[in-house]
Amino acid sequence: MSASPPAVPESLIAGIAAVVGKSHCVSEPEQLRTYECDGLASFRVTPGLVALPGSTAEVAEVVRLAARAGLPIVPRGAGTGLSGGALPVPGCVVVGLSRMKKILEIDFENEWMRVEPGVINLDVSRRLSAEGYYYAPDPSSQSVCTIGGNVAENSGGAHCLKYGFTVNHVLGARVVLGDGSVVDLGGAVPDSPGYDLLGVVVGSEGMLGIVTEVVLRILRKPEATLTFFATFPSTDEAGHAVSAIIASGIVPAAIEMMDRLAIVAAKAATGLDWPDVGAALLMDVDGPLAEVEHTSASATRLASAAGALEIRVPRDENERQLMWKGRKSAFAAVGRISPNYIVQDGVIPRSAIAPVLREIESLALAAGLRVANVFHAGDGNLHPLVLYDARVPGQEKRAEELGGDILRICIRSGGSITGEHGVGADKAPYMGEMFGEGDLDTMGRVRCAFDPENRFNPGKVFPTPRLCGDRPGVYRAHPTELSGQADRG
Repeated sequence: MSASPPAVPESLIAGIAAVVGKSHCVSEPEQLRTYECDGLASFRVTPGLVALPGSTAEVAEVVRLAARAGLPIVPRGAGTGLSGGALPVPGCVVVGLSRMKKILEIDFENEWMRVEPGVINLDVSRRLSAEGYYYAPDPSSQSVCTIGGNVAENSGGAHCLKYGFTVNHVLGARVVLGDGSVVDLGGAVPDSPGYDLLGVVVGSEGMLGIVTEVVLRILRKPEATLTFFATFPSTDEAGHAVSAIIASGIVPAAIEMMDRLAIVAAKAATGLDWPDVGAALLMDVDGPLAEVEHTSASATRLASAAGALEIRVPRDENERQLMWKGRKSAFAAVGRISPNYIVQDGVIPRSAIAPVLREIESLALAAGLRVANVFHAGDGNLHPLVLYDARVPGQEKRAEELGGDILRICIRSGGSITGEHGVGADKAPYMGEMFGEGDLDTMGRVRCAFDPENRFNPGKVFPTPRLCGDRPGVYRAHPTELSGQADRG
């Protein structure tokens, strides 16, 4: 059973319903359960109320009403996040942005477009494709995740090795602050004077405000893209191949690695005829045709020298898309080989790929569990999937502990506890292991400058309460509150 949230005043429900429309104000307990968690689903908390505004003005008024009532506010996109970033807190107002899905403006000449936060990531490139343009950040969930969520988490994707993360493709944003005021940060011009407040908002995980419009950088499609799929005896050889390719000066558009378990899962989900091997690399090179042909040939030579068993080049675009479907379906595909799994997300230096994967394997063996690895090898962004069976007593706890140990390996290796999934509620306890008190206090001061009442998404990211002062109405939430009042999924 989910935690029972504090009652939301009927006057607030009526006020928000008057703003967004009765059908877009969710207050019935059975309907609220839909919003209890995001894609992490490890914890579930029933929100007090869900508002589904359809415009910036409606978002601003909902925020004003919730603030007057002294309630916390949790922004929510498509709910595909994997760190508990959209996890409600007891008695909160969830502001869902799924109705705000208009593409507002496109300027091909100056290469930008303005969209609402509920626009699906993949729909951006679909809209641009006929004109020869696309949007570079491509998370594996791009067919369902939204631009607003991508901005909140600074999402990445396979092709961010060459083209950068969401922050590199956001030119401007309209943001509703904690008092309901609306500000515009950045814009369509290449650079704005003053502090980079836009860069602070991108990746802030819904803790500074609610983004209601985004100006995106769009790119011309490259003249040519060549792909190859290389198999290896183990992740050692595959890791050495990645290091050799990058060290040679080649910057692939993408270079992804999968280990044996991930390959087995992808094959089960897609029917691909991939062989039973220890590891595989999937690599894209794009740009002018002559450059792409030269670079691809150099990369395949380096992969062969590193110990590749086989190198395949897709016969046509359909086969190429099927290869990428195998990679992008890997997270969901793992459900075919395990009843339960935890998706982790950490970063290590590229040179540490082989030894870190060996260490993860040793820890998994000691825990009596399996770990499937599928990740962005070019920038060292690991996505270990810890497999377990929740029906077996103790396995879920061991899986959680193993996931935490993997994050500690990333920190110890000179990396990070997240590359693109965010900290949210899931990884907040590890922030103190990566950052010192001074670092965390500085981050808290930045948050307080935007949201002095700590109204937005409380209890996330920071491992201890970092409040802006003892003022009436300041909402105090803490991860221990979440873990104490939330039910396990």
